[in-house]
Amino acid sequence: MSSPFCAQAPILVTRPFLPPLEETTKMLSGIWESRCLTNNGPMHQQFEQALSAYLGVPYISLFANGTLALVTALQALRVTGEVITTPYSFAATTHALWWNNIKPVFVDIEPGYCHLDPERIESAITPQTTGLLPVHVYGHPAPVEAYQTIADRYGLTLLYDAAHAFGVRQQGISVLTHGDLSILSFHATKVLHTFEGGAIICHDKRTKTRIDFLKNFGFADETVVVAPGINAKLNEFQAGLGLLQLKHIEPAIAARRALAERYRALLADIPGISCLHPAPEVDYNEAYFPIFIDAVAYGHSRDAVYEHLKSYNYFGRRYFYPLIASFSAYRNLPSAAPANLPMAHAKAEQVLCLPIYPELEMVHVENIEAILAAFGGGGSASG
Repeated sequence: MSSPFCAQAPILVTRPFLPPLEETTKMLSGIWESRCLTNNGPMHQQFEQALSAYLGVPYISLFANGTLALVTALQALRVTGEVITTPYSFAATTHALWWNNIKPVFVDIEPGYCHLDPERIESAITPQTTGLLPVHVYGHPAPVEAYQTIADRYGLTLLYDAAHAFGVRQQGISVLTHGDLSILSFHATKVLHTFEGGAIICHDKRTKTRIDFLKNFGFADETVVVAPGINAKLNEFQAGLGLLQLKHIEPAIAARRALAERYRALLADIPGISCLHPAPEVDYNEAYFPIFIDAVAYGHSRDAVYEHLKSYNYFGRRYFYPLIASFSAYRNLPSAAPANLPMAHAKAEQVLCLPIYPELEMVHVENIEAILAAFGGGGSASG
């Protein structure tokens, strides 16, 4: 399309930040010299220590990816039976339950930040319920006090999928300190990434020791296997990359915040489009920038907006759509019935994550706003 608002090259919803190549080459030289590639090497140990200090958490165990971290966290907590969780998340949240032979029970979300609705949880608890698996959706802190109250009342484990919540603090305290365990993802799309990677955050040395056994085949030492573990270790290259990413994380998050603030200011006056705003007491990482499109008020559906932006070379993502409860693997569960999840279905039909990453030029934010403003008014952004 010929338009001053059309991007010359495709602008995707995210673009992984990479450290300077010369820093990466120097890091690789150290690995080549040591020939230590995995199995709790020096960079692995340094990265764990650096992350604990930066995040303000007592113990952290690194993993090859966030899904393996979640699968292992459920093993470490010895969760069985049924677990109440959200349908509004990435598929791995529920897949980790299934891989542990745990039955997921979906509960609807609240309309504000799309979190698992604490007011609907208790009615879903049965004698088979053993845990809660909420998500800090888009990195916004979930209602942790309400969840903890329910978990304590019914004797449930509380495991957080905090894949999006790297560095997020509420009233100065990391959101990763809540619950029994929390998991992070260091996938290439995340605020801090190691190409692939993840972590479990725990509160005591004994639990970390058990987790470290489980992620390394269950080995306690050379000849002793204490549990049927898995191979989920983070290798030295990933750990080294994580150390380099951590050096640059503050300016990267600052760049995200500047873009997000500009988006919010520009989109505020477009009828039918709403954004999520961080709570005043939250230090947010701006991991994603979702908007929600009211088709009646805006004049076009979310899918129409999605396709319209693509025609200008801007590629958003319908995240999360479809719901996990709509996948063929889960849709026959009683809790997956659409009538049980009206808010989750409504949000899934409205959401569109717009491009945001540290190197995104501000002109693209302004172009997207111009395109959305003209399209919503029934006009064209071609002039």
